[in-house]
Amino acid sequence: MNIFENLRLECIAAGMELKDKADALNTIARIAKKCQSFDNVSEEQIAQALEEREKIGSTGFGKGIAIPHCRLKDISKFGVGIISSKEGVDFDALDDEKVHLIVFIIGPDIETNEHIRILSIISRALRIPGMVDEILAQDNPESVYESFLRYLRDYVKTREGKEKQLCHVFVQDEELFKDILQIFAGMETSSVSVIEAKNTREYLARMPLFAGFWSDSHLGFSRIISAVIDKSLINETIRAIESITGRLENRTDIMVTVQNIFYAAGSLEA
Repeated sequence: MNIFENLRLECIAAGMELKDKADALNTIARIAKKCQSFDNVSEEQIAQALEEREKIGSTGFGKGIAIPHCRLKDISKFGVGIISSKEGVDFDALDDEKVHLIVFIIGPDIETNEHIRILSIISRALRIPGMVDEILAQDNPESVYESFLRYLRDYVKTREGKEKQLCHVFVQDEELFKDILQIFAGMETSSVSVIEAKNTREYLARMPLFAGFWSDSHLGFSRIISAVIDKSLINETIRAIESITGRLENRTDIMVTVQNIFYAAGSLEA
């Protein structure tokens, strides 16, 4: 599925005045209902689904951005929309700051993997320096649409490749792990799994000969992200990881390995 086809011009509003979070969610539902993909659901159903998702945890993830999203049983296509607000709105954001840019996603209940991919791509793309400021500076839906798509195209490269490679990312920092996992979740061609691991020191600490070198607080976090991806995407993936970590050669809490695959078949659910 092409994410660009799901950004709807009729679902974009610039410079909106929003009273509070409830008003923002109702406004999203009203704007989303303009999309033909949602003819089978009511404005009230959309608003209720958005509210139910917010009860799990706020989709306002900080820095003036929120990505409210929901899944509905009676639709077959995705819809993505944008609302900007110069004054901002209290959205229970993680950093307690007002939200000025809302990008919403509404999709079919059965398309979990695709929903995760779209959400991951958008959340990562919104971190591109200058993107949010440029969108907020626009005063009409057409210019918001054009700005958003231009940045998104720079981030997403829709290339296909037949040859696959196995990428392992060993991570010993929990915050890095969360950010890097989003990179793989946003890749259409990847099958990704996470392996819970332990540092070597955890095993050595249990051996009498090495007892006393480490306290429990030093045993630490350790995960392995394992992904099968197109060979053509490997360099781009490593660049994306280094955009978070800096030069991998300078880190002692992350390691990336890449291997050629002789045979690969099947896929994994997210």
